Amino acid sequence: MALHVPKAPGFAQMLKDGAKHYSGLEEAVYRNIQACKELAQTTRTAYGPNGMNKMVINHLEKLFVTNDAATILRELEVQHPAARMVVMASHMQEQEVGDGTNFVLVFAGALLELAEELLRMGLSVSEVIEGYEMACKKALEILPECVCCSAKNLHDLEEVTSLIRPAVMSKQYGNEDFLANLIAQACVSIFPESGNFSVDNVRVCKILGCGLSASSVLHGMVFKKETEGDITSVKDAKIAVFSCPFDCMIMETKGTVLIKNAEELMNFSQGEENMMEAQVKAIADTGANVVVTGGKVADMALHYANKYQLMVVRLNSKWDLRRLCKTLGAVALPRLTPPTPEEMGHCDSVYLNEVGDTQVVVFKHEKEDGAISTLVIRGSTNNLMDDIERAVDDGVNTFKVLVRDKRLMPGAGATEIELAKLLTSYGESCPGLEQYAIKKFAEAFECVPRALAENSGVKANELISKLYAVHHEGNKNIGFDIEGEGAAVKDMFEAGILDPYLVKYWGIKMATNAAVTVLRVDQIIMAKPAGGPKAPQGKKDWDEDQD
Repeated sequence: MALHVPKAPGFAQMLKDGAKHYSGLEEAVYRNIQACKELAQTTRTAYGPNGMNKMVINHLEKLFVTNDAATILRELEVQHPAARMVVMASHMQEQEVGDGTNFVLVFAGALLELAEELLRMGLSVSEVIEGYEMACKKALEILPECVCCSAKNLHDLEEVTSLIRPAVMSKQYGNEDFLANLIAQACVSIFPESGNFSVDNVRVCKILGCGLSASSVLHGMVFKKETEGDITSVKDAKIAVFSCPFDCMIMETKGTVLIKNAEELMNFSQGEENMMEAQVKAIADTGANVVVTGGKVADMALHYANKYQLMVVRLNSKWDLRRLCKTLGAVALPRLTPPTPEEMGHCDSVYLNEVGDTQVVVFKHEKEDGAISTLVIRGSTNNLMDDIERAVDDGVNTFKVLVRDKRLMPGAGATEIELAKLLTSYGESCPGLEQYAIKKFAEAFECVPRALAENSGVKANELISKLYAVHHEGNKNIGFDIEGEGAAVKDMFEAGILDPYLVKYWGIKMATNAAVTVLRVDQIIMAKPAGGPKAPQGKKDWDEDQD
């Protein structure tokens, strides 16, 4: 009879074999803080225009070279539960305003690092949390005081360019003027008078070759596809869009045809051809001169399309098909039926163009206020173009945020130092123990100019003392001058380096929520991972993954 070994008394007795549990300050809280600090340290070096790039190779062995925190985190697949909370806060920032993801990480990391100091000094977790929440509330109250100006007219190209520039600059330092101008053209051209702006309406088409300076903006849509038939350009196009293959209808049921002689065989195939011709002719008779299909194009259908001078474009992606319908004002038909005038789309011209050595089909709107505009990005490598696309996303999101709230704040650490100054004096006036947490919250704001300085190779302490000195004199728009010699400072309002108000507002809110959530955890209980066969290692008999 096997000997029954009793479990050690305590919490482990209640759990299954293999379960782990950590509790108390030492095991749970400090461990969680350590994990979040490590994560913040990773992305902190990628902060600002002089931030370093990260090379991330994901589970499909796709290579990313970027300093965009949202992309880095998405591809890292962080496993630690506490660090994942901070990652989630960063993702929410990405969804809410589309920029400032790295700020959330760096700030949350700084808050947790300083919370650890307070806890080691002997404060209880609840006092730290209470202080942080009071400080966050106060920070969001005094944030509007730091606003230095508002965007006046979002239909003015020059003004929009200057507002988008700082967001692009943090991703593509050196190309910001050229890129900001392109993004501004794309956004302003589709920004309606009603004021509803959708980020999806600015598309990016990446084409290898040439250099970034050859990029351009087109009103309408660009697809990396070739036309199927002989006709390669149509002016004043009337477009029929089908989500089905451009082919004759195949019967659902199985049938058997008995053919007794050659004549019957000829008539049988002739009937199919006549039917196909009738369908194509009916489409051509409605006045349509371009057919866009979401499936394959049959040879016979193509032959008749050429005969009736129809241009045929095939789009594999349902997403592209829907976008195209929105641009052209067309309805995607599920069967090959002649479209009514209401179901047809219109655009000024559809033509096949060659960019570099890539054939592209362009659906072009001549009028400025089209529904969709496309940025054609050129670059020498795919990685470079992916990174430029991320910069474009940030620029477009900045425009979207400004449509919602036109207020702007000085960037480059100016707002953070001003908040730190005001929160420190607020902390002095609080009588309880939470004043220590409020002061540490203020100190956490220093992480932004500190990160900018360290990434630029400047002594951080010297810069922060300089900024405090200038801000105490009442110059609240003074921030770190990246292009100056050493720890230089200058007026950010005059330099045009401005951040949207909402990016800061949500960033502070998300980071504080994440930090407080991590601090509230005092016990971690991990069940034993579910068993089951492990995937074969080494992929000996697997096919290669295609990108």
